[in-house]
Amino acid sequence: MPEKVRIIIEGKEVKAEFLDTECAKKILQALPIESKINEWGDEFYFSIGIKMPLDSTATTRVKAGDIGYWPTGEALAIFFGKTPISTGDDPVPVSEVNIVGRIIDNPSIFRRLKGAKTVRIEKE
Repeated sequence: MPEKVRIIIEGKEVKAEFLDTECAKKILQALPIESKINEWGDEFYFSIGIKMPLDSTATTRVKAGDIGYWPTGEALAIFFGKTPISTGDDPVPVSEVNIVGRIIDNPSIFRRLKGAKTVRIEKE
């Protein structure tokens, strides 16, 4: 069963849910997590210090609102629009990510938070 979390950036709370996968469970066990935000187009990514391999959800085909774990950077990625290598409207990660969750609220809210320095993810 998905577990609800809050993503807090600059005082704004965005609701999300994490899936019932081993990778997602490992991240949930580490919450709360605070990290410095990096931006890549309309993607926020940030180190979470968790080492997990690619799993059966691994893909480069994501949608706005997806939350992925990027093993290469030991990072979470929040996709909310086009990335620099997108050829259509959908985001495209730089390499495969495990899909670990989904934004429940409208993911476009993240566009208004560009330039933010830190993110906090905590259980709801």
